[in-house]
Amino acid sequence: HIEEAGVHSGDSACALPPYSLQGPIVHEIREATHAMARELKVIGLMNVQFAIQREEGRPKLYVLEVNPRASRTVPFVSKATNMPLAKAAAKVMVGVSLADQGYDREPIPAHVSVKEAVFPFAKFAGVDVVLGPEMRSTGEVMGVSERFSIAFAKSQLAAGQNLPEGGRVFISVAERNKWHVVGLAGRLRKLGYELIATRGTATLLKQAGIEVSEIKKLHEGNPNLLDVIANGELSLVINTPSGKGARTDEGRIRAAAVSHRIPCITTVQAAEAAVLAMEAMREEELSVQSVQSRFLGK
Repeated sequence: HIEEAGVHSGDSACALPPYSLQGPIVHEIREATHAMARELKVIGLMNVQFAIQREEGRPKLYVLEVNPRASRTVPFVSKATNMPLAKAAAKVMVGVSLADQGYDREPIPAHVSVKEAVFPFAKFAGVDVVLGPEMRSTGEVMGVSERFSIAFAKSQLAAGQNLPEGGRVFISVAERNKWHVVGLAGRLRKLGYELIATRGTATLLKQAGIEVSEIKKLHEGNPNLLDVIANGELSLVINTPSGKGARTDEGRIRAAAVSHRIPCITTVQAAEAAVLAMEAMREEELSVQSVQSRFLGK
């Protein structure tokens, strides 16, 4: 997953193979999954949700939940690996082993696939778009490339969240995310984007030597960000919530961005992935290739 634990698994973007996990932790995840499957005597599909928390400088693995069933990720994983998981699992359940089906190793593709959720927010004016434990997406799309950054860019385009090639970016983040956003802001400026921010974030960025224009909060009068959005002068919103709900200032900003079809990113993790994609799009044009041709070599 790209978003942290706490965002519903159906709403989080995700990548296969993992794009940010190191080999040892991936090995531990495999071993833990195998152990649970054997202990629970699951025959067929099993769904496990893990969380990784850094403790004393090292990643520690936690199990959030285990379900002896398929999950909504199965169609995505099947397309990403060219393995019909539901069909294979059904055969296993009636006694046909994986070996008998010709599956003798874990299918690890050479390319990266990114699943992105599709949300109906544009159809519901004024709804806050912050993600949380309640699932809000109504569909999903998939982007594929040799590079995670390009695969992520394709997934955003497919989901209707077009990453801008230039223009103005509004940044306003919660206190817990302040220092993380400095690096992202610097990279955006290097790409030529103009940055605007409210006082707290703007002060932090200026102290870090990053050029940024300060804009009024909504209760401080006009012109404020709602005016900038209404005038079509904004290309991207990065706003991690300190409060939740459409009636908060930041909730009104996020809702206004969505209603004007401006991409709105509400987690630092998604912002990091988006900036990676925006950097990669300067180096490489997005190409089109069918899923079948990647596996058949056509």
